[in-house]
Amino acid sequence: MHLSQLCELLNQKAAEFNNPSFIENDPICIPHHFSKKADIEIAGFFAATFAWGQRITIINKARELMELMDMAPHEFVVHHTPSDLEKLIGFKHRTFNSEDLNHFLSFLKQHYQKHNSLESAFLNGSTPNERLTQFHNYFFAECEPKFKTRKHVATPARNSTCKRLNMYLRWMVRQDDQGVDFGIWNGIKPSELLCPYDVHVDRMARKYGLVTRKQIDWQTVIELTNNLKKFDPEDPVKYDFALFGMGVIENAK
Repeated sequence: MHLSQLCELLNQKAAEFNNPSFIENDPICIPHHFSKKADIEIAGFFAATFAWGQRITIINKARELMELMDMAPHEFVVHHTPSDLEKLIGFKHRTFNSEDLNHFLSFLKQHYQKHNSLESAFLNGSTPNERLTQFHNYFFAECEPKFKTRKHVATPARNSTCKRLNMYLRWMVRQDDQGVDFGIWNGIKPSELLCPYDVHVDRMARKYGLVTRKQIDWQTVIELTNNLKKFDPEDPVKYDFALFGMGVIENAK
């Protein structure tokens, strides 16, 4: 397919999927339950963290957690007591369990006691690699969790695609008039975002020659995003809607 034809296809598909009808069946529906900035950030962070496996399961588990937090995640994070944590015992999503949840809540409580927004945790560094590496280090700075908990917060230092963190950043940073992404953070430019990379995106990226690396790793994400910048250097990650959407539909056939 000629480059101009591919550009036309991706723009068409991005517009097709980047609209409010996308929200209901995607984990981004969880932060859309809230209007307070900190609630959106926290709900989105957990929804993105849970985002592996079937989308309906991800949504149900994230919604369950929000309900356990009385649908007031920021209030719960900042003011929870040891007795409040008792009702979270037994919570689990795949390999993410209540022990992991306790560490997440401890980090978030310490952060929000000093900062009004989670955005500041992602601003240490001038490149995506530096930002996500420093976020990982910051997330685990106060205590040393079991290795298993570390696996729930990816880092480029382990050559991970960091799919869930890149997706979370897309949610928080991208701003348009379509009503899907929130665009509530201003410290990172949309042009600096990297495309979330999962099996659906991978299949479409390879189908259209946007990725040539055999491995699926951090460098593959860089390759894909750099190729997407040929179509829109200011907002390359909008094509996540196109690649993911086409991938899901093709997989369902």
